[in-house]
Amino acid sequence: MDTLLSLKVFCQVVQSGSFTKAAELLDISIPMASKHVAALEKNLGTQLLYRNNRSLKLTEQGEQYFRDCSHILELLAQANEQAQAGVCTPQGLLRISAPVWFACDYFARLVQAYREAYPEVELMLTLTNRAVDLNSDGEDLALRLSYELADNIVAKPLGNIPFYLVASPAYIARHGLPETVADLERHQAVMPSYADMSKMQIEHSGEKSSLHLHGTVASNHTQMVAALILAGAGIGYMPSWLADDALSDGRLVHLLPQHQINIPPLYAVYANRRFMKAKVRSFIEFMQQAMSAAQP
Repeated sequence: MDTLLSLKVFCQVVQSGSFTKAAELLDISIPMASKHVAALEKNLGTQLLYRNNRSLKLTEQGEQYFRDCSHILELLAQANEQAQAGVCTPQGLLRISAPVWFACDYFARLVQAYREAYPEVELMLTLTNRAVDLNSDGEDLALRLSYELADNIVAKPLGNIPFYLVASPAYIARHGLPETVADLERHQAVMPSYADMSKMQIEHSGEKSSLHLHGTVASNHTQMVAALILAGAGIGYMPSWLADDALSDGRLVHLLPQHQINIPPLYAVYANRRFMKAKVRSFIEFMQQAMSAAQP
């Protein structure tokens, strides 16, 4: 028999003072309630209750057992409440992996806004361009831009982060302003070394063409790419999260602004679809709303 249920039945019988009342409260039959208590006594090898047609009384062993069982059931109820709170209420430590270039003011502001909305959640942010293994690396959630995702992960699209073709005014002064997609090929470019340029496309008025840039400098760090472009080392593309401030104050020029670079969407990737924790769900929903509000 279910030992946990037997403990609950025994304690309820003692608290109610009768098998009849206990069976009614637990929604089981009277004979079943009696079987649960008898099973406990058989398993323990001792009598817990003196029974007759009119009353019930705990034996000496039964009194101690009742105290211990009551304490155990109370602790179990508290543990259940705490575990369920993590499912229903966002709280606890949330470990997130994100690309290195998320170390920017824009994402920092998003993180702070999330913390203000969910103050019971603590965040541990790990920035890496490596695709983490959620099952072995201990992360609850990974943020990834990707054209293709593995079949064994669960992913929620969060939205698209615009990327811009940009150059510094100093570079344009030396090399001229590219006015067509074809012009881009004759310019020096600063490239992220991790990008798959074979899949990069640029779109204008519904027409797509491959984006061909000739890199003369490359880096595996997006912020380094951004710094090199700002320094005038070449043209390049940057996420709006890094470029917007520099575009606003004139440190960068938006090249071919009528064209759009096709970049894969940002996904929230997590390992367990069935038991998604409230803290994970809250961050995914927050990012979806934030990115939707930021779309032009």
